[in-house]
Order: sequence, then C-alpha cells, then structure tokens
Amino acid sequence: FLNNNYDIGTYSNFVKYVNKKGLKPSKKTKCHPRFETPPGGQAQVDWKEDLKLISKYGEEFIVNVFNYKLGNSRYCYFEYRKSKTQQNVIECLISAFKATGGVPKEILFDNMKTVVNITPEGRKINNKLKAFADDFGFKIRLCKPRHSYTKGKVEAANKFIDWLLPYNYEFKTEKDLIEIIKAINSKVNQQPNQATGVPPILLFQKEKEYLSPLPCNRIIESYMNYELTAKVHKDSLVHYKGNKYSVPPKYIDKEVTLKRIENELHIYFNTDLISVH
Repeated sequence: FLNNNYDIGTYSNFVKYVNKKGLKPSKKTKCHPRFETPPGGQAQVDWKEDLKLISKYGEEFIVNVFNYKLGNSRYCYFEYRKSKTQQNVIECLISAFKATGGVPKEILFDNMKTVVNITPEGRKINNKLKAFADDFGFKIRLCKPRHSYTKGKVEAANKFIDWLLPYNYEFKTEKDLIEIIKAINSKVNQQPNQATGVPPILLFQKEKEYLSPLPCNRIIESYMNYELTAKVHKDSLVHYKGNKYSVPPKYIDKEVTLKRIENELHIYFNTDLISVH
C-alpha cells in the first residue's frame, strides 16, 4: 500500500478495503506436524490389502501385505499373507518382533476389525489382542477414526506398491512373489528415508537396542496356529512333517485335525482329542 501512496487510515478502513478488494485470506487448513517417537517407543501396523497380480501363466493372486514399521528408524517389515484374520495379525506381529529383535513399548493400529470391537459404548480393543499385548509387553494404541495422518509413517512405506506392480505378469509362482516382496522390503530399508534423510537400516542399528525382549518360547508358541487337517490312512497312521503318527483304528479314512502344542502333536476328531504324540 505504501508503494502506491495509498493512505487507508484507521484499522476499520483497512478492513473495509480488504473486503472490497477480495483480499481475505483463505480458511486455515489444519496442520498435522510430524511427531517423532523415541527409539523403541512405537511401531505402526497396517495392511496393504487386496492387490491383484497376475503370474506369467495367467494365474491370479490376491495379495495382502502386512506392514510393520518402527517409528524412530522407519525400519519396515513386510509379510505376504493370503488373508487378514486375527490369527494372521498375531503371527505377523510375532514374525516382525523376531525380525527386529524385540518389542516396542506401544503399537499403533488403524481400526481393523481384528483388533477393535465397535460397541454401543464406543471402540474396544479385542480381548485376545489385549491379552497378546499384555503377554508380549506392549500397549495398543488406535488411530483416531477418519484421521489416517496419525499413522503417516506407515502409510509412507506403502510406496512399495509402486515397486511391486511392475512385477505384474513377471513372476511364475507364489514362492516367487514372496521373494519379490522380501527384496522390496530390503530396498525400502536401504534407501534414504524422505523424513530422516538416512536409510532406515542405519538408524535401526541404534533403535533395536531399545526394544524389549520377546517373552519365553512357551508364550510365543501358545499364540501360533499349527492346526492342519489330514486323512487317516488304512494303516491307522497320519503323516505330519515327514513322520507318521498313530490314531485309533476307528478313525481310518476320517479327516482329523493336527495341532502342535509346544513339543507335542495333538490329534483331534471334530472337538475330541484322540491321540497325543
């Protein structure tokens, strides 16, 4: 205004001038500043789900990738899964803990149905997930509904999809697809992160020192699902991992369920325990 030698005068005149000229500032956009977590303080979890990829032979694969990311170093762990059940979440978390060498103080989840129950009183963490968190020594945090920015660090890692899609029609088998995802995982951890400017693998060397140890094997095994079905052969035996195990003869030609519990193999027919080895 001074350059035009225009004297507006009082503040009220200034406001009138701004309104007349249409110079009102636009409405402020809410900002969500990046927050940093201390080493070992937090990990974030998400699914990249229902990605369709086609093999060289035209076979269609629906891909779900579990995405686990340490907040401080941005170190990622990806795992391929066919489904997104609660058991998948638990087993993927255990794999992530083993891959990173420990457990963070808290884990931030989006509002996935396998973690959160919606009740008339509001959101409630699923009892089994709560017990799992207690046994492994971390707290569960939930993203605010419709506020995905609270898990922005894990969302940023989803750029790996851009690296996965070029393999469409390039792989042969599911095993190839799993190896491709592992290679992309390694690439993500070795490239400089946009926020830190440092490859996650380097910062991870420090962060892993702050992770808590995993619980004892007994607790870990109790959360693993080793169930599978098998048909009882005419010699009254079932095959499991290259070995043969006996069951009562009356179950010949029946389908039974095999479940490994610690160092024992439990064999069930329907809900009845029929043999232990």
